[in-house]
Amino acid sequence: MWLVTGATGHIGNVLVRKLLERGERVRALILPNECRAPIQGLGVEAVEGDVLDLDSLFESMRGVKGIFHLAGIISIMPGPNPFVRKVNVDGTKNVLRAAKETGIKKLVYTSSIHAIKRVEDGVIDESLPYDAENPYGAYDQSKAEATLEVLNAAHAGLEAVVACPTGVIGPFDFRGSMMGAVIHDAAVAKPTLYVDGAYDFVDVRDVADGLISAAENGNRGESYILSGQKITVRYMLETVREITGKGFFQMKIPFDLAKFAAMFTPMYYRLAHATPRFTPYSLEVLQSNSNISHAKAARELGYKPRSLYETISDTVKWFLEKR
Repeated sequence: MWLVTGATGHIGNVLVRKLLERGERVRALILPNECRAPIQGLGVEAVEGDVLDLDSLFESMRGVKGIFHLAGIISIMPGPNPFVRKVNVDGTKNVLRAAKETGIKKLVYTSSIHAIKRVEDGVIDESLPYDAENPYGAYDQSKAEATLEVLNAAHAGLEAVVACPTGVIGPFDFRGSMMGAVIHDAAVAKPTLYVDGAYDFVDVRDVADGLISAAENGNRGESYILSGQKITVRYMLETVREITGKGFFQMKIPFDLAKFAAMFTPMYYRLAHATPRFTPYSLEVLQSNSNISHAKAARELGYKPRSLYETISDTVKWFLEKR
């Protein structure tokens, strides 16, 4: 049996589906009162717990052969965020401690491409270090720090490997990720304002396959970038329009204007308790170096991401069927 933390998230629920399709038994760690819609109806054993609660972790690990640790908090808001660090770093430390004390040998940690040191030019690959002093935000710092904890555990003997996805999109996006919301709104022909930029996006199903292959074929203490293809926001919108056959109003916002407006959006999101979509962080990502290589994962894991046209098409279909 595999334990999956963060099982109701976008990657998590797709990973659960993939494991079940392979005939694996899966236990999902679910927060108390957490919505279970993403794994509803699946043949998964759901247990309540929290990565910040060691007792619940010890209980959830009884009888499991390995762990896929995905639980974490994503944030694109500026400034320090103690809760993000607490869940992402302290929660990961708890998972590692419980795994060690219960004798679990295999752990696959889902980190992030943003945990890796930013470089303005050249190829981003696994030769670059994790940067716990990353100046771009609390999320990046916390994922880097947590990843270093996992690698230290691997050095001490835990069969742990790390996977670093890029921008994840795809079907089964129950919670509506940032780029998932962009695809959804375009699919239902909502007027769309956008800032042109580009990034490397990857299909959630390919990430899930990469995680499983990392568990089976990854080498202890190694990291694997799970990237896809670099595309522009405009390409994404035009692809949705082509797939649906429906036109919708699009307006490109000049980057300097967007940058100025983004200075004020974090305050709005905090006051309105709204899900952040447009912040200085998200703008920075779209303008950053996204020349990202998954050659190592292809070589060692057999990783082969699909075309993003297929991804966007399947995502549009999934969103429209859920209406």
